[in-house]
Amino acid sequence: MLQSLGVLAFVVALLLSVMIHEFGHFFFAKKFGMKVTEFFLGFGYKIWSITRGETEFGVKAIPAGGYCRIVGMSTHEELSEEDAPRAFIKSSTSRRLIVLGAGSVSHFIIGFFLIFLIFFGIGTSTSQPIINQVLPCINTSTTSNLCAKSAPASPALSAGLKSGDHILSVNGKKVTNWSKDVLVIRSSANKPLTLVIDRSGETLSIVATPASVTINGKQYGMLGIISKIGLQREGIGTSLHDTWSLGSNFFTTSIKSLVTLPGKVPALFRQTFLGAKRDANGLVGVVGVAQASAATASDQALSFGDKLETFLLIIASLNIFVGIFNLLPLLPLDGGHMAVAVVDGVRRARARRAGRAQPAPIDLEKLMPLTIVVFAFLVALSLMLLAADIFNPVHFNL
Repeated sequence: MLQSLGVLAFVVALLLSVMIHEFGHFFFAKKFGMKVTEFFLGFGYKIWSITRGETEFGVKAIPAGGYCRIVGMSTHEELSEEDAPRAFIKSSTSRRLIVLGAGSVSHFIIGFFLIFLIFFGIGTSTSQPIINQVLPCINTSTTSNLCAKSAPASPALSAGLKSGDHILSVNGKKVTNWSKDVLVIRSSANKPLTLVIDRSGETLSIVATPASVTINGKQYGMLGIISKIGLQREGIGTSLHDTWSLGSNFFTTSIKSLVTLPGKVPALFRQTFLGAKRDANGLVGVVGVAQASAATASDQALSFGDKLETFLLIIASLNIFVGIFNLLPLLPLDGGHMAVAVVDGVRRARARRAGRAQPAPIDLEKLMPLTIVVFAFLVALSLMLLAADIFNPVHFNL
């Protein structure tokens, strides 16, 4: 049941991402006065539609994407006198680039917004100043976790600390970031510390002296407590900083993945048809990502917050990758159309400087052989990923 919900959530998130992508095209096309006749989610048989103004909005049977039909995308399209001035190819190069690039920008906005939502609204898993367990002793043995008969009680147990105690301050310093504040304990071997704790609503002051433990030749102080792990939200400033940092990391990783993609195709072929073991760092299709979402949803070791955080990270990273992929200067991707618009703009600029008449827009049909090759490669890659994800799935360590 939980796996099905995970897959359903992924499909819904993917369709919403597609819809927002197409809305980016639609919004700027309308803003620049272009005529948009259709805005559909999916392909194939029309299930439902409604017309508002000059645009038909609807849903089609195959949920494999969507499209926004703008008048005058092709030089061979017959245009009425009324529609001709509002044709896509009649717009300036800058406007065409904005309309075409709006889809990818929408993916970037989705990705960065979801990451910000994690940091600011949900929180990330981190150790908290709440004692989850008090160890009976501190065992420095690397061969056993059991306490020796002669082992003294841990400083936390001797001081009377208990599971559930919330540490409010250490030596008079208020605890605000436990991952940093705990360093006071680490640097206080054999030095008494005053801990102010909240125990079931009662504030207590307890003195405990961390034991000295030597690890890799360095001395550390240890009380003998295991902290509770939970979700902690960040302030807006820190959230924005961490969002930019993680989002930039996803951005860089996606570019590296695209650069290395051709070299991974042979390995994918072996994994699909020759039974080679799937690489978790290799190519994964939409079905594989859906499987990861399902695995996250059904993982009993994760709390609801952890599951939501992981799911949003999956959707965020996928959106950033798709946004970059869509900008590749290859037809039929938006990036290919943007490349054509740039070349068109350069030709127009040269004609103006030379005092010549404006050249006709580039005929996309003449580029159809190249478009077919790219499309065939993408279809073949998608089918191979689909087969691999179904018959030889990746086992993610989530």
